[in-house]
Amino acid sequence: MVADEIRFYRASEKPYGAFSNLFRRTIKFEGETFATSEHAYQAGKARKPEVKNWVLSAPSPALVAMAAHGLYYWDIVPGWSRVKFDRMRGVLEAKFTQHQDLRELLLATGEARLVESTTVDNEVNRLWGEVNGVGRNMLGELLMELRAKLRKDGHDVSSRAA
Repeated sequence: MVADEIRFYRASEKPYGAFSNLFRRTIKFEGETFATSEHAYQAGKARKPEVKNWVLSAPSPALVAMAAHGLYYWDIVPGWSRVKFDRMRGVLEAKFTQHQDLRELLLATGEARLVESTTVDNEVNRLWGEVNGVGRNMLGELLMELRAKLRKDGHDVSSRAA
């Protein structure tokens, strides 16, 4: 039986840490291969190729995120605030369609509400997740949206032959 709500945050947590963008699994996106979905997402943020390469050269996905969050306004592609959710939507679709085990994990969550949950209170965490129950939880929302799309497209775990 699946819980009504599944909370995740750290990529190392079993089994739902795989929902984190810091989870180490390569994905192909927009003709490139990225070490993690965080790399693929943040690659779209930099205006100049040299800034993109600098961000992506960070030695861990957490540091990729930190480097990208620290970019100056003039280093960020124009309109980023308008396109970032669509980019994340595409990145997540790539991650969960390219890896069958991750797709099955997502589909196995049933109708549970998925929540990226942390206690570190900052604007980014309140946008992409929840901090002590407060936030927009956009990562969770996009994962639930993708879960519904995968089911609609015939990928449901329960519809597979045994």
